[in-house]
Amino acid sequence: MALSTPLLAVRGSEGIYMLNGPPTNTENTSFTRDGKKNCKGFIFSRDGSLFAWCNGENVNIVATQDGRLLHSFDLPKAALLAFSPQSNILTTWQTYITTKNNPHGDPNLHLWDLKSGQCLKSLFQKKMQGWCPCWSDDESLCARNVNNEVQFFEGNEFDKIANKLHLQKVSDFALSPGPQPCKVAVYVPGSKGAPSFVRLYQYPNFDGPSSALANKSFFKADKVTMLWNKKGTALLVIASTDVDKSGASYYGEQTLHYIASNGESALVQLPKNGPIYDVVWNPNSVEFCAVYGFMPAKVTVFNQKCDPVFDFGTGPRNAAFYSPQGHILVLAGFGNLRGQMEVWDVKKYKQISKPQAADSTYFSWCPDGEHIVTATCAPRLRVSNGFKIWHYSGAVRHEIQIPSNSELWEVQWQPFVDGAFPEKPIRYHTVPNDVPSIDVKPAQAYRPPALRNKPITSIKLHEEELPQNMRPQSTDKQLSKAALKNQKKREARKASKQESKSDIIQETPIDPEPRAVPCPESQGDPEMDKKIKNIKKKLKAIEQLKEQEASGKQLEKNQLEKMQKEEALLKELEDLELGL
Repeated sequence: MALSTPLLAVRGSEGIYMLNGPPTNTENTSFTRDGKKNCKGFIFSRDGSLFAWCNGENVNIVATQDGRLLHSFDLPKAALLAFSPQSNILTTWQTYITTKNNPHGDPNLHLWDLKSGQCLKSLFQKKMQGWCPCWSDDESLCARNVNNEVQFFEGNEFDKIANKLHLQKVSDFALSPGPQPCKVAVYVPGSKGAPSFVRLYQYPNFDGPSSALANKSFFKADKVTMLWNKKGTALLVIASTDVDKSGASYYGEQTLHYIASNGESALVQLPKNGPIYDVVWNPNSVEFCAVYGFMPAKVTVFNQKCDPVFDFGTGPRNAAFYSPQGHILVLAGFGNLRGQMEVWDVKKYKQISKPQAADSTYFSWCPDGEHIVTATCAPRLRVSNGFKIWHYSGAVRHEIQIPSNSELWEVQWQPFVDGAFPEKPIRYHTVPNDVPSIDVKPAQAYRPPALRNKPITSIKLHEEELPQNMRPQSTDKQLSKAALKNQKKREARKASKQESKSDIIQETPIDPEPRAVPCPESQGDPEMDKKIKNIKKKLKAIEQLKEQEASGKQLEKNQLEKMQKEEALLKELEDLELGL
């Protein structure tokens, strides 16, 4: 297999098989298809050299290069698998079970040495959440959370605990990626009026709060999600509450916090209220993207000072995905949204394409940085299962539809080490489709019979905000506050002069005989004078709206409708002043 062709592993009700990636998109013959119908899971090693899966009878490990079977463990109940970063250890987990004869149960977490094939250690892990131990990238350190303390093992020696980080009610932790020294972030939920907090430590300096590299506390947090950047220099913390006490959101309330290993911390200010759907680091570790706010959601890229770098406006999105090289960003709306994807060039902030993958439940970038896979999988959706391989320009390179009597459970790209696929120049033209496109007629909205022969009026529930580089540019931003204030004064004086001139012109009699037409300022009829005054007031408001529109301000729908009435008002004013 060529290095430039990542594999795609496919798991479903018909078993497990592998597909060669683009451009061939054919089944890989080196890997022998496993047709057992109870394949519970699979996993690639971090460098992609090994592949493991459990089929309800054994846990098998093969070399991806030639499909050679390396190990087979008799673990019929294994449900979850994970490789250590250097592929020296395979971790397996199965459901913890107790019986009357064995009330304490048996160890259900096993660590397997992949060189000797022997079990290094068997441990108890009752909960599925946080089941897998965490390793540093070089495997010099391994950690797991046990009874309110984080236990550390060194050199993959699990018979002796090398160090402990003990904090009351430690709920979660995360080891930093990247080079040594390794840093660890721990989360402790608040209780009895005390705030929740996240602390950063450098291993093995755990002597009290004063030894912490950074500390961030917050009150509104029932759970947190901690996201290290690739270099291990900064951490993003999404703090969530189960219930929004203000009643604004069904999904609770979320806040986003930034913590750096040098001690800096900040609350990331999000301009739009609402839930935080997704937060993702750019692989360059200096920027991150947040998808947030009530629908239509807003998307913003921030730098490490938590300042906005680029605003993508609003739209139907709830997820963001950077390419492995960090040069392309995909904004997508999956789940209960229509599957619209926006593909952006991150360096130029220019949109490349806008394909749509309806009913998708899964998205993943190919390691080559040019292709993506979208899939519709069970149990989220049990109909129309299948997957598509796309080029980022929007072309479909390969498509598989699963028969209606079968299900697709999972697809996964084979990973590669960093730098295996260098960044390539971005192409803005669409690559030809390898799959015949089917023109699907869009479903029309229901219209009552009484309205079917009448013109369709478009109504928007939400006004979508454009990306910042597509909005009308306003010159006001280039002026200082004092200059802008003076400019407004000059415009106001000019407008008052124009109004007075127009009044003088209107007062000038049109007929050479002054007695024929009375003065427009006083028609002799108080009701008519009142109507003329009101019309002039409306015309003045329309002029102000025109000035606002010319300056680049986006007007509301009712303001635009008011401007459309200008001609009718002028005609009415002329008739009133002529006494018609």
